[in-house]
This record gives sequence, structure tokens and C-alpha cells, in this order.
Amino acid sequence: MRVRRLGWAGLEIEADGKRLLIDYVRDLSPLFTGWQPGEGLAVPSGKATAALVTHLHRDHTDAAALAGALPPGAPVLRPAPGHGDDVDNVTTLAAERELALHGLAAEVVDVWSTREFGPFGVTAVPAVDGLGDPQLNWVVQADGQRVFHGGDTMFHGFWWLVARRFGPFDAAFLPANGAVVDAPHLQPPSPLPAALDPRQAAAAAEILDARYAVPMRYETEQPDKIPGYVESSDPEGEFCAHAGGRARVLAVGEWLDLAT
Repeated sequence: MRVRRLGWAGLEIEADGKRLLIDYVRDLSPLFTGWQPGEGLAVPSGKATAALVTHLHRDHTDAAALAGALPPGAPVLRPAPGHGDDVDNVTTLAAERELALHGLAAEVVDVWSTREFGPFGVTAVPAVDGLGDPQLNWVVQADGQRVFHGGDTMFHGFWWLVARRFGPFDAAFLPANGAVVDAPHLQPPSPLPAALDPRQAAAAAEILDARYAVPMRYETEQPDKIPGYVESSDPEGEFCAHAGGRARVLAVGEWLDLAT
């Protein structure tokens, strides 16, 4: 099995000539002002068998991108819809509408449920979203190797359960930008990170016993963010300092071959 970083939180996983996508996006303009679609992001190397999304924020669920990367009827596994009214769900409604508009075969899955797609076994595992929206993380197994994808989860108490059931991991891809969010619908704001910061991501990688710990969901160029979204100043450098020998930084478009 080998894994390619597609930018932001997007991954392409390849095994036995088949592909699986996780959080593949082409448009980050909902998060970054002035962002041009495709900027700083890679496209998959071919059509994928299936796609997984961790949650329905538009920087993780891009229905137009998925429609272009999947054959008709290919499954898109996703978490449950948001809870409450339209104000509660303001950060997920756009992706919900777009999944329906593009006719994608989206399927809600429960935590700990497992599916198989060709050579891939995928399991939805617990995650905690910093804005209170439903989120899953993913464990992917193929060719006797295991990969963890952390979406943009906060630190939580499920790491040990995941590690006991699936560890050790060949690679853990973890958000590391420690974003602090001040959103109009979430008041008063919290000064604490709404996703793993570099130290927390490194701690999660250690608990998961990951051979490679790969930071993701940060931008080295630090483009202008939407107001009220502040990242750690150096996610990549701080993560490497905390993760030590596990740390493996992948450039956008770069492959990590887990067989070596």
C-alpha cells in the first residue's frame, strides 16, 4: 500500500491497482480568502473505487471534486447529518446540498462500522469535532498495512481504544495546525484549539504507535484565512520537534510507500 498527500487533509491511497480517497478537495475558498480552485492541491492519479469523508465542512467535503474523481455510483462514506436547526448546522449545510446536487452515492456510517472496497478494509472510528459537528476518523487496511486518517479532530480519549483495536499503524495522518476559531454562531468564542495542535498530534501518533507520523491540514504559505480562524505559526516544524523520529513530512503530491 502507498499513500499520496493531495493537500490540506486529502489523501489518495493505492493498493493492488485500486484507489481510495479521503477528504479530497479542490476548492478551499470557503476557508481561505482569495484562494483559487486547485491552488496548492493535487489531483488523484486515476478514478477511485470509493471515497471517505471525515465530516461535512467544505474544506473536507468537496462534492464537485468527488464527482470528478469517482465513477458513477461509487460509494462516499460519511458521518451523520448535523444536529439541531440550520444555525447549529451552518457549517455543514453547503456540503449537504452539494452532495445531493452532484448525485453522489453518499452513505451515512456509524462509528466502528467496517466496509470493504476491493483490497481496502475501512473502519469508521471516533473523532471529536471542534465545532460540535459530527465527525469520523478512518482506519484503512490493505496489503497487511494500516493507515489512520485524523480529519481535523480534537484531542480525545478514544486514541487508546483505536490503538488497542488496530495498532500499531504504519502511518498516521494527523491535523497539526491547532486552529483557534471565532465563528459568529459559536459565541462566546473559545481560546483553545478546535483541532489538534502540533504537540497533541504528536502525542496521538505516539499512542497509535505509528511508524510514520505525517502532519496535514496546514499550509506552509500561510494564505489569508477567513476572519476568526488562526493557525499555529509553524505547524510542520513544531510537529516534527514533538514527534521526533516518527515524523515524516510529505509535500503535496508526494507518495509514501508503506512497503519499504
